[in-house]
Amino acid sequence: MNIMQTVTHRLLVSSIRVFSLAVLFAILSSTPSMADEAASTYQPSESNLQARKAFSERRFGIFLHWGIYSMFGQGEWYMNNAGIHRNEYAKAAQGFFPSRFDAKAWVTAFRQAGAKYICFTTRHHDGFSMFATKQSDYNIVDGTPFRRDVLRELVDECRRQGLAVHFYYSHLDWTREDYPVGRSGGRSGRDRSKASWPSYFSFMNAQLTELVKNYDPDALWFDGMWDHDGDSTPFDWQLDEQYALLHSLKPSLLVGNNHHLTPFPGEDMQFFERDLPGENKAGFSGQASVSVLPLETCETMNGNWGYSVQDQNYKSVDQIVRLLVGAAGKGANLLLNIGPMPNGELPSLSLERLQGVGKWLEQNGETIYGTVAGDVPTHPWGVTTRKGDRLFVHIMSHPDSSLFLPLKAKVRKALNFQSKQPLRFSQSSEGVLVHLGEVPQGADFIVELQTK
Repeated sequence: MNIMQTVTHRLLVSSIRVFSLAVLFAILSSTPSMADEAASTYQPSESNLQARKAFSERRFGIFLHWGIYSMFGQGEWYMNNAGIHRNEYAKAAQGFFPSRFDAKAWVTAFRQAGAKYICFTTRHHDGFSMFATKQSDYNIVDGTPFRRDVLRELVDECRRQGLAVHFYYSHLDWTREDYPVGRSGGRSGRDRSKASWPSYFSFMNAQLTELVKNYDPDALWFDGMWDHDGDSTPFDWQLDEQYALLHSLKPSLLVGNNHHLTPFPGEDMQFFERDLPGENKAGFSGQASVSVLPLETCETMNGNWGYSVQDQNYKSVDQIVRLLVGAAGKGANLLLNIGPMPNGELPSLSLERLQGVGKWLEQNGETIYGTVAGDVPTHPWGVTTRKGDRLFVHIMSHPDSSLFLPLKAKVRKALNFQSKQPLRFSQSSEGVLVHLGEVPQGADFIVELQTK
């Protein structure tokens, strides 16, 4: 072949390649991927909508941060905060033997406290899996002498006692080298050149598939997206594809993400970390507008999520009750966290608080469960919740024996909810003045208004 023929041939081949690529691009552009299509056209199934309603009606759940980090007694971020090398940190698994773990005792305590669901950390940022997984031997069954699937035991017990089950799952990992290092976990000794998002994404999806197929959770609770919020180029977490996968595995599955942003397509719940919806006292929710999705506030019982031997600063029963009531008044659930001890027991102060909240809910749960945010928005004195034609006025701080409510609904009867004694009231075009009969005391003085 002469030079001219060679040049002509190469041009022809090049043209064919360009044409082929152009055709392929056109096909791909005109035919969106399953994930993209699912995200842009996501329509929750009827079973999903029913699951959302059931979730909102539960109002109170227990969050559980438990893993090998409990052995250090320094909270769930100890590996990052202390700059522990991943290989040294992993040695803790060899001594993790929570001999006092009793799924029945845990779930019984939660049920008696009035909780309607749990959210268990299946895998936190340290990368250790608290369930039986084939994707890594760094898990409680294969990587510890305990060798029991605590997740299986918890799920089975929750089903027996009627509690719904949610799973926490971290999007980031301080241990795996294929996870692209973000703003946390930078001192764990990983070789950053080995980062491979496709590999890590495949690993996550394989684990999530195991969790959905093997344990059948009611919801998945994601965390960690904020790890790359400082990247110069926005990090693509491929949420569309992941959410599409999860909803294809179980259409009723509720998916939520603690990213501190307005929800993305494919999410079925919205979370507020250490804050009530619409507030930003903790500084995590400044970029998040309150959506129409079911809402949840997550908060610690003391100061830490994971077990901390030094943290005895537990919230009082009254404080927890006010958190629960405040959340319900904004149409949100309260997910209250406990950090179990390394031996598998729940801290005694946690159990004491649960007992106190349970007694309160036994008497007043009707004003919380199955309610929606009431007609009167949050005021310094408290909140309102509604169930049908009954409006519950939760007075948590008020120095007077009467209370004016800017209420338009016609009131036909007013009662002290606890004593069932009728209360005097007067109504005008501006609202309702209720005479309480006393200055409200306690965590929550409840007035029931029966409306027309």
